[in-house]
Amino acid sequence: MLVKQLSVGMMGVCCYIVSCEQTKEAVIIDPGGDEDIILEYCTANGLQVVYIINTHGHPDHVCGNARLQQATGAKIVMHSEDVTYFGDQRIKDYFSSLGMSESPPVDLAVVDGDVITFGKEQFTVLHTPGHTPGGMCLYSPPHCFTGDTLFVGAVGRSDFPGGSMRQMIDGIKSKLMTLPADTIVWPGHGYGGLQSTIGRESRTNPYLDL
Repeated sequence: MLVKQLSVGMMGVCCYIVSCEQTKEAVIIDPGGDEDIILEYCTANGLQVVYIINTHGHPDHVCGNARLQQATGAKIVMHSEDVTYFGDQRIKDYFSSLGMSESPPVDLAVVDGDVITFGKEQFTVLHTPGHTPGGMCLYSPPHCFTGDTLFVGAVGRSDFPGGSMRQMIDGIKSKLMTLPADTIVWPGHGYGGLQSTIGRESRTNPYLDL
């Protein structure tokens, strides 16, 4: 498994292009802008993008979905709870004030424990609500892509509609902190750093004492 991390868009989203070395099939996680840069990397490396996966449905993480789907034909993947939540017109109206593009319809709605396969690689879906109702992480040993659930030394915001700090902390402790200590944490923003490990976060992340 090859992992390419890019900081994209005006919100500095950590977008990931994850590919199978043998088959060249790839997924794009959280395309938050700068679609040309994402596509250039995929083309230069001969990648066939089969899925665009959103760790959650906030506009800064999905605003590149339409352009990338049009260019690659990839299927858009999101947790079923966020498919429902962000389909509500009141929620659409609230987030439209950010001025970012909505995602096209989701092609594949997943739930906790589902497996997403690309080439000879796969992710297991870990449902970690709290930032959004359908927030999820993607686990493939030794990698875990944590979206806006877990950052380096911090956790995601819970003050947006649909957020819950208690849910988020509970999910981090039950789903993430039980992973092997050497699991690599790839966060959704680089606020405290661009990479960490589960072991480091378990020892040093102050939010986990809540």
